[in-house]
Amino acid sequence: MSKQRVLVVGNGMVGHKFIDNLLQDSQAENFEIITFSEEPRLAYDRVQLSSYFSGATAADLALTDEGYYNENGVNFVLNDKVVELNTQENYVVTAGGRKESYDKLVLATGSFPFVPPIPGNDQEHCLVYRTIEDLEAITTSASQSKVGVVVGGGLLGLEAANALKAAGLETHVVEFAPRLMAVQLDEGGGSLLRRKIEDLDVTVHTEKATSEIVAGETCRYRMNFADGSFLETDMILFSAGIRPQDELARQFDLEIGERGGIVVNDNCQTNVENVYAIGECALWSGRIYGLVAPGYTMAKVAVSHITGGSETFQGADMSTKLKLLGVDVASIGDAHGNTPGAQSYTYNDEIEQVYKRLIVSEDGKKVLGAVLVGDVDAYGNLLQLMLNDMDLPENPAGLILPASDGEAAVGLGVDALPDTAQICSCFDVTKGQIKEAVAGGCVDMGGIKGATKASTGCGGCAALTKQVLDAELANLGYEVKNDICEHFAYSRKELADIVRVKQIKTFDELLESHGHGLGCEICKPTVGSILASFWNDYVLKDEHIGLQDTNDIFLGNMQKDGTYSVVPRVAGGEITPEKLIVLGEVAKEFDLYTKVTGGQRIDLFGAQLHELPLIWKKLVDAGFETGHAYGKSVRTVKSCVGSTWCRYGVNDSVGFAINLEDRYKGLRSPHKLKFAVSGCTRECAEAQCKDVGVIATENGWNLYVCGNGGMRPRHADLFATDLDDDTLIKYVDRFLMFYIRTADRLQRTSVWLENLEGGLDYLKDVVINDKLGLGAELESEMAANIGNYQCEWKTTIENPEKLKRFKHYINSDETDNSLAYVAERGQRRPATPDERIQSVELVD
Repeated sequence: MSKQRVLVVGNGMVGHKFIDNLLQDSQAENFEIITFSEEPRLAYDRVQLSSYFSGATAADLALTDEGYYNENGVNFVLNDKVVELNTQENYVVTAGGRKESYDKLVLATGSFPFVPPIPGNDQEHCLVYRTIEDLEAITTSASQSKVGVVVGGGLLGLEAANALKAAGLETHVVEFAPRLMAVQLDEGGGSLLRRKIEDLDVTVHTEKATSEIVAGETCRYRMNFADGSFLETDMILFSAGIRPQDELARQFDLEIGERGGIVVNDNCQTNVENVYAIGECALWSGRIYGLVAPGYTMAKVAVSHITGGSETFQGADMSTKLKLLGVDVASIGDAHGNTPGAQSYTYNDEIEQVYKRLIVSEDGKKVLGAVLVGDVDAYGNLLQLMLNDMDLPENPAGLILPASDGEAAVGLGVDALPDTAQICSCFDVTKGQIKEAVAGGCVDMGGIKGATKASTGCGGCAALTKQVLDAELANLGYEVKNDICEHFAYSRKELADIVRVKQIKTFDELLESHGHGLGCEICKPTVGSILASFWNDYVLKDEHIGLQDTNDIFLGNMQKDGTYSVVPRVAGGEITPEKLIVLGEVAKEFDLYTKVTGGQRIDLFGAQLHELPLIWKKLVDAGFETGHAYGKSVRTVKSCVGSTWCRYGVNDSVGFAINLEDRYKGLRSPHKLKFAVSGCTRECAEAQCKDVGVIATENGWNLYVCGNGGMRPRHADLFATDLDDDTLIKYVDRFLMFYIRTADRLQRTSVWLENLEGGLDYLKDVVINDKLGLGAELESEMAANIGNYQCEWKTTIENPEKLKRFKHYINSDETDNSLAYVAERGQRRPATPDERIQSVELVD
């Protein structure tokens, strides 16, 4: 029996996936495969294309190589485009004159970047972002440029912006729509994404239509916009969407959709029976699927039909999770709530910069869609609920409530998923297949990847795949590892022990001795917190830069308009009139919004980046210190006026609160810590909802631990009674250092205690009874931490090199002139988008 000849036109990710599937089919020996690529190389990973700018090579991105194809008898033709198709006599012809016949033809020609028809768009430094050759051209252009613009604010546009930013250019994004990622995100999600991206010094211009590209005055080009404004730039990167590469089919008798795309049926067949189309060139049921996962499913379906199978293509879920310019973004299903009767739950935290919206059915029982920006941990659960048509839990809002306070968010639990649940959409891997792999001996993610390929595509399913793996290992009686991330095979507690015992002082030292790779957004801040907890080193020291988030890096909390709040320490809430006057003078001089906080401090809002050192100097000169409002650290020690003034007070709550705050100020920990001291059992300082609460009685102090307020309040537990000052401080020293040693990352003391084996009784044994013999050691560690304290504001303003960080532009002293404010109740606040528009109209 002679072999059937299968020609695959296009050797991108989907074309290669088709070849790989056919090679693994039981009938593979019945087929001869030939594939054509316009590019000078075989298939590579376009999803990870931007990693090329951070050091990845073409070889790193490669999905296959010539050796694999040669070994499996796959003939391949590189750098030669198929330009002619004869569906009557079943052959193709390439631009190089090569003619090949076929029995089955698979068109996997993909798509091409859409370049808007703008006069001047074909100049030398006007480029696209699609292939490795494009990346090489971008690199060359970037080396000759200072400013770069990306036209297009969708997925690919933001990836392209990341490339320009990585190349060191002043980067702008120009988008025609009113928000970024308009297809995937709603207004709230798009707004937060814009804010977070602009925080990274990428300027976003929405609702801009470029009318022409002409010579610039300060830069190489000038982009003139339809509204009369303009933007000057040295290079322009078009990433305004894609169009199906259907040129070949369009010219040679295949049916094309009204707006492009090769029309296919459920078997991925075109109107010509032995010609198939898969991936971004294919139009199924009037829709082009622009993600790799649906293309992989089409490849699988085409192989099934060619080999006599019964699989069909029934559409694909377009949900996606990704990181854009370091920002976590996810979109699920009906992200805009367009389904009739749809309802939504929305969570918007402007301080932590997290936006979540959950869209549910009219009866409130099913997930229809979701938008997640800034925190996408809920993606796996929400996606599975939607894909498997599962009923929502009793309190659906809990699915999107934040877990950033260390609390376990309401979750689905992988045990609730059916075995048919699709875990990895790129490779169509189900929960049942992962369970089979575990039963077959796979006990880690490396094994699961090798056996099933789950999480080796876009990587969006990695967390859920790990959950299924861990759950199945636990069900089979295996010990489940609690590795913090792929770079460290240790839990947070184990890393803390390593740092402490081996006296490791830097992230690089720990990575070299106990990890691998470069680190990530999980392990870097975690290790940074551990190092600070034990050694209390200057947070902006060169060795520690890159481990912190934005707030720590700039020693202040970033606000919604990109300015910062300044919170000096006011220990115990006690402040002199002279210091109050200084705060008022500073607020008046820099026009700062002023608010007394719930922690008995005064918060000054609206400081621009360049103003921070100036404000700090005035405050430090007046005797203030940083209040560490920006850190995972001891924030405040709240107090009532106690026996000093109150007729019910039985002890000096203010004095003791000040002593506690001065002792533990600057202590870094797995999460923020709040204290309170009440001068009597009337409890005016609300000590019983704090991590450490102290209440005065006639016989001394009562100590409460592990409480918290917030979204899920927890009442603190009574830990010890009738304590004198020294004993209470000893217990608090031990308690805090034991928490720092043993807690998980971002875990509040309340959740830590709930998860601590033995609970409160065990904690009492360790701290009070010294069951583990660690008491003196814990006290010594606390003493060392206290001895290393420094006011980070003071250290920074005394270091000219560090002050360079507090500028809006590296090469200019210009300030941020894009801020807009309105007056309200005698102070200024950031203007809303509508108020901005109104102010512009008034000026006009």
